[in-house]
Amino acid sequence: MRSEPSFAFVLGTGRCGSTLVHEVLARHPDVAFVSNVEDRLPFLPAALGRWNGDLYRRVPAAFTRKGRLRYAPSEGYRVLAARVSPALVAPDRDLVAGDATPWLAERTRRFFTARAAAQGKPVLLHKFTGWPRAGFLDRAFPDARFVHIVRDGRAVANSFLQMPWWRGFEGPERWGWGPLPSLYREEWEDSGRSFAVLAGIQWKMLLDAYDAARADLPDDRWLEVRYEDVVAAPRERVGEMLTFLGLGWDPAFERAFSGHRFSAGRTEAYRDDLGIHEVAMLDRVLRPHLIRHGYVTDKGSTGRDTEAGTARG
Repeated sequence: MRSEPSFAFVLGTGRCGSTLVHEVLARHPDVAFVSNVEDRLPFLPAALGRWNGDLYRRVPAAFTRKGRLRYAPSEGYRVLAARVSPALVAPDRDLVAGDATPWLAERTRRFFTARAAAQGKPVLLHKFTGWPRAGFLDRAFPDARFVHIVRDGRAVANSFLQMPWWRGFEGPERWGWGPLPSLYREEWEDSGRSFAVLAGIQWKMLLDAYDAARADLPDDRWLEVRYEDVVAAPRERVGEMLTFLGLGWDPAFERAFSGHRFSAGRTEAYRDDLGIHEVAMLDRVLRPHLIRHGYVTDKGSTGRDTEAGTARG
């Protein structure tokens, strides 16, 4: 008799490498997920998702990469908005345990359990970016596990600035992330209202929410992994994540894993894209958070601290 599935969530600020991690882990034959087809056609019955894993794992990785017509796991925001609530999709603050009202928590459970049942896999893995929502998800799925992908905030800020959907250019009153905390607003004003600094402050605000969410969960249900460590040592870091999720590295996953490309080529691109002045401001404004996550040492270096870069759980 099949045991009940477990639920796990890959979380990240956005532009942090969480898509790469989610798509690699979804190649595992024991993982269920929401596909981009389900997201584009939100009123399809959940039962049609039974083919998600078989289809995805049969398509070569080269044909599932972002930036082209593809079939892949999805954050499913359109289908979640239609089937659950827009509140889960685009809140202007983090969703915490108190937001899991009986009605909303039940709709969330129903959505994911229906897809887990249809696909019949031991683990249903879903990705959320932006706010962690971990407090809310913990209330809906009390045994869920969370993999937090963190990336250097300077690189994340640089990437935000290049995204057509980033609304920081309209100012924090309209950017969709709620009001700036007073200290962060002072930092932004002191920078001359730099858009790069505002993007960095968004990263800080989100990481503050991740730190708060992590503090409310047992250590054995939260794993933090740096994107830079994934691309530097993919086999080791992916293996660690599989173990955390209760999954083995079997021959089927080995074949799928070998088809993925891991490149560290853009990890320092922010230095050229932003220029010396903007990078210096980001170094100063983000410094405590960069130190905490091993990107800057407390000795004054602004380079990547590889000794502090082991994944933490």
